[in-house]
Amino acid sequence: MEVASLILAAGRGTRMVGYGGCKALLPLIPSEKPDSGAHKIYEGEHPFILEILEQLPSGPKAIVIHHDADRIRDIVKTHVPQNLQPVFIWQPELNGTGGAVLAGKAFLESVSSEFCIITMGDVPLISRDTYSCLLEQTIKTDSAATVLAFRPSNKGQYGCLVTEGHRVKAIIEWKYWKDLEAKGEKVSELCNAGIYAFRRELLLEFLPLLSQKPHTVQKNVNGKLVTFEEFFLTDIVEIMDQQDLTVSFVEASEEEVLGVDTPEQLQRAQELYRRKIMP
Repeated sequence: MEVASLILAAGRGTRMVGYGGCKALLPLIPSEKPDSGAHKIYEGEHPFILEILEQLPSGPKAIVIHHDADRIRDIVKTHVPQNLQPVFIWQPELNGTGGAVLAGKAFLESVSSEFCIITMGDVPLISRDTYSCLLEQTIKTDSAATVLAFRPSNKGQYGCLVTEGHRVKAIIEWKYWKDLEAKGEKVSELCNAGIYAFRRELLLEFLPLLSQKPHTVQKNVNGKLVTFEEFFLTDIVEIMDQQDLTVSFVEASEEEVLGVDTPEQLQRAQELYRRKIMP
């Protein structure tokens, strides 16, 4: 079965001190050169994006790009065989995960695969088996979508799942659940890894509704708080549930779904990858 895959890789690693590039280009194998200095973890081989492309199921692939777009194109075109080259999609405005998927709408319309995977360019350790589990769960439960979930030791700023049995009713982003916990309301320990399987036609059907649900987000830009509008892909889960469609979930380990936002998380990902290839 061929599956369409969309990799969201447009953002910049703003918390990666000393690194100004796109996180999808960070190396899983760090440099061993003695002259690499303090930031040698940013130099090396096998960028995240290549590992992600290797692990995704067979079928058409696209990468949503913005920051470091030319470098991503060059690296992928150099290392990926011609017959497996992905499509590159420009995201004109960095307006959230939902905005990235909306940018990929034309690609999703152009393919014929029944299912599609949405994955992140800074979550490099998801295995082919786990992607397969997402698809199998979607088929087995006749779901519109399946969310990859995990139980972190610290919820941090992850989105939390609202579940009813094996169904996901909604995903509450940290921006909102932190206020619920401050009021003493309990929030689920089951968190969103940001990876999904969708029935492609249903995803396309609900993207127009997602485009009508912007969120106001404040970010620190050069020491100043700037207000942005962003679209959260997580909203589509609640939209589907409200239409009486089933969204299910499967669980993965915290190590496998490690997202890389900081130098410490990068070092952890590199160590986990080293163990994986040299058991």
